[in-house]
Amino acid sequence: MPSSQPTHTPRVRVTARSVLLVGLFGLAAAPARGADATPIPSADHPADMSTTGTPDAIERITVTGERRSQPGNPDATGLFRHALGFSTYNAGGVSALPVLNGMADDRVATLVDGVRIAAACPNHMNPALSYVDPDSVSVAEALAGITPVSDGGDSIGGTIKVERRDPLFASDGKLLVSGHVRGDYRSNGGGSGASGTITVAGERVSLRYTGSYAHASNYREGGDGRQVRSTSYLTFNHAVTLGLRREHHQLAVTVGQQDIPYEGFPNQYMDMTNNRSTYVNGKYTGDFSWGTLEARGFWQRVDHAMNMMGDKGGHSDTTGMPMNTQERTAGYALKATIPLGRRHTLGLGSSFDHNGLNDWWPPLTGSMMMGPGTFHTINDGRRDRLGHYIEWNARWTRHLSTQLGLRNDVVMMNTGPVAPYSWTGMMSAADAAAAQRFNASARGRTDVNFDVTATARWTPRDDLSIEGGYARKTRSPNLYERYAWGMGSMATQMIGWFGDGNGYVGNLALKPEVANTASVTFDWHDPHAGMWSVKVQPFFTYTHDYINVRRIGTFSSGLATLQFVNHNAQSYGINNSVEAHLWSSDRLGAGHITANLNWVRGQDLVSHSGLYHQMPANGSIALHEVKGRWTGRVEMTFVKAKGTVDWLRAESRTPGYALLGLGGSYRWRNVTVDAGIDNVLNQKYDLPLGGLYLGTGRADPALSPVAGMGRSFNVSLTASF
Repeated sequence: MPSSQPTHTPRVRVTARSVLLVGLFGLAAAPARGADATPIPSADHPADMSTTGTPDAIERITVTGERRSQPGNPDATGLFRHALGFSTYNAGGVSALPVLNGMADDRVATLVDGVRIAAACPNHMNPALSYVDPDSVSVAEALAGITPVSDGGDSIGGTIKVERRDPLFASDGKLLVSGHVRGDYRSNGGGSGASGTITVAGERVSLRYTGSYAHASNYREGGDGRQVRSTSYLTFNHAVTLGLRREHHQLAVTVGQQDIPYEGFPNQYMDMTNNRSTYVNGKYTGDFSWGTLEARGFWQRVDHAMNMMGDKGGHSDTTGMPMNTQERTAGYALKATIPLGRRHTLGLGSSFDHNGLNDWWPPLTGSMMMGPGTFHTINDGRRDRLGHYIEWNARWTRHLSTQLGLRNDVVMMNTGPVAPYSWTGMMSAADAAAAQRFNASARGRTDVNFDVTATARWTPRDDLSIEGGYARKTRSPNLYERYAWGMGSMATQMIGWFGDGNGYVGNLALKPEVANTASVTFDWHDPHAGMWSVKVQPFFTYTHDYINVRRIGTFSSGLATLQFVNHNAQSYGINNSVEAHLWSSDRLGAGHITANLNWVRGQDLVSHSGLYHQMPANGSIALHEVKGRWTGRVEMTFVKAKGTVDWLRAESRTPGYALLGLGGSYRWRNVTVDAGIDNVLNQKYDLPLGGLYLGTGRADPALSPVAGMGRSFNVSLTASF
């Protein structure tokens, strides 16, 4: 869906822990950096969105601009698409999986309103960011590699944080009524969307409703315009937020529900035929004489169903393969920030997450293979994590600051006995034997994990800053990595969030991953007017007990049955960015250019294969023009051919490509019109991280990577009040 730029545009804040820079201002009428880079406060856009207790060692880059960084994309991962080191596993229309410096999905801690949400699906069709409408986001942060211990444990690749808008309150005793409505249209796939919000508030009480809708049919690829099947989707979001404020204390409680009646997945054998999430999220913030306190509590219920949609030949009770998942998540997070004099700050925190999961596959009417009983993949699975941390931030001199943090997470996992479709049928023999072995095993596991982060920031000159450090991060396996027990070819192929067509088997003997990362960022910049900046950031990660795979069988298609195992692995790369103001005058307006370049390489040190889904060298260059109420954008995106692949998974190589995008907007009073063209030249290209095209519902040796979207004309209209 096209981008819009209401007057209350939320800020997208990308934080770089020695790492990430978002270099794109987008279509919006944003003020030029080096001038006033702070948005004008409004009812839906409060002036102060700073993070309490942010250590000085963190470089914070605030980017103001369009509501979304990618017009036509209803997926919240589009907010980060120009962050250095960031890419995505392409999946469903609103369900891409985030990647930071080559680490993806569960290796990245993804927090939505302070809540760690795990995917409730053996194919990870409902990741954390799929529950977020980008239009509701006020702050988005990406922290790759070396992340503070206060920003989550049980991850090794970094942290992504998305915060919806805080409650708004009136001033001077007046009643506040504000909001906006928006409508989108995208020509490729006939995508459409709408969203809106309204707030009614006094000085101490605030009530807000937000709602959104997004829909698209199958899109068409570039070049010959062939339809890419299993790419349609439909989603609805609703939320009500009650806010209470008194002096230095504020409480917000949000109750929401998301419904996705269907979402196609071109790189999976299955599609999502229903997903309903109901959640309650509470947040308290308070200022005290000793410091600040933030407390969060949450509960979420997810009811998830998969089957084959019409594109894959499954649309009734007698075709396809029904698969159901039910998840319950609950927990808390406490964070205290205590000043220790003028130069030192102490952070203390505690959190607990409970994740309960049931995954079962009902019998298919009339099927000898999928019946007569229910296949229990995960039965009463439990994954509980209790974490504590301490973090010390110090500013020793005007030129030197440091951060040191220690974290402990105890991860407790278990699951009940399981069952195949049949204990006696010949077609279920492999699964029946595997279920008996699994049920006879001791399945409880407890991991005691420790994380350490140490960073320093040094500014020897006004135009140069150097930030570097070391982090030890630990991640325990997820429920499917440990407990997916099926050995039959069909059962294994239903487990696999990698989109590669292979089948996966869990491993009770898995150990937690331990990643050791070193990184340094060199930042040269204009110290006076902010007219230019250059960043260079190399990094290296050695991961002990990296969870990879080994082959234990082969399908007739040439794809394989793979079991999760611990190997050692390494990854390294370099991220670069440049931005500069080119001109500024009353006649020509303001011109701004941004560019970035990312490169990462990962290797399994046991199999000597490339790590799976490593983005090839890629970058972008964009020219932006702002003149009065008009904005314009010309952007080129470049991706090198993918030659280094994971041979264990039979990963496909993809050719390089370049895409041209154009866009512009005009704002008149409270109404903004955005228009743009994606893939102007209708270039045909394959998605490097899109996996194999399984839109037919079967795997064969002729399978190719999923094709990218062809030319699309996008338009959006937004009105605020």
